Amino acid sequence: MMTGLPLPQMLERNVRFVALDVETANADAASICQIGIALVDASGAMETFSFFIDPEDEFASFNTRLHGISAASVAGCPNFPMVFEPLRAFLARHPLVQHSTFDERAIAAACAAYRLPAPDLRWHNSVQAARTAWPELRGNGGHGLGSLKTHLGLQFQHHDAAEDAKAAAQVVLLAEQKTGADFFDGSLQKVRVTPGAAPVKARQSGGYFPKSVAREGNPRGRLFGHAACFSGDLTISREDAARMAAEAGVTVKASVSRKVSMLVVGRYAMSGGADGYLSTKHRRAVELKEQGHEIHVLSEDEFLEILRGA
Repeated sequence: MMTGLPLPQMLERNVRFVALDVETANADAASICQIGIALVDASGAMETFSFFIDPEDEFASFNTRLHGISAASVAGCPNFPMVFEPLRAFLARHPLVQHSTFDERAIAAACAAYRLPAPDLRWHNSVQAARTAWPELRGNGGHGLGSLKTHLGLQFQHHDAAEDAKAAAQVVLLAEQKTGADFFDGSLQKVRVTPGAAPVKARQSGGYFPKSVAREGNPRGRLFGHAACFSGDLTISREDAARMAAEAGVTVKASVSRKVSMLVVGRYAMSGGADGYLSTKHRRAVELKEQGHEIHVLSEDEFLEILRGA
């Protein structure tokens, strides 16, 4: 593992695939402060690398509490172009694995912020592999890394970029092992695995949600002081989401205001919906962010991972 610039001998290697994860300094996806990569060869052997980056931006206290990286951690480190540009050709010639789609968006945003050429990379989402291999987790913990760590017994330190990259790579390898299919030729997506006996919570139907799931956060919870609001169709009931949040210390609000630090959005909402539509709550969160309010828009998986603190 390293913290400086990429080594030439690493960049010359050819492996089966590369998993990549980033951490950011604040709610701006372009504020990358760490890139972690895991190199996986044909035998499944893995090697990880970590690069700390000066985002040339402010660190939000929320992000620092999440990953432990602060302005002091990256003092004197190279900026994003100094790290990414040497990596560009190496990454472009390998299949890239990310868990969810945040890493792809962050890399693209950072390139745009520094006016670098748009990245031409072949991204694959390990969440898809997990959903195929372990369908019983849908609505029963989900397919975020925190849930998979518990379900699969993965050993990694969550919210360290190199460790999360390693975990995403492990998810792919274990999914391939379970299904006997190759993730990168598309055959794994065609596999249908029958869920086991693990209980699966029924998701809500008909678009109906209770009028309000607002509740106060547990003052002894490690996230006490934060407030969250839900928008969109979650894979678990809002009552369950609110209960888990409150137990972790998060106060649940019925609407988005300056008191809310996290908006948790369901399917389609992270990309603006199938037709680009944003919900009223999502639009309000965007407005508050543009006004300088520190509010984080999170996917359901990201939110559940934060609650578990894993």
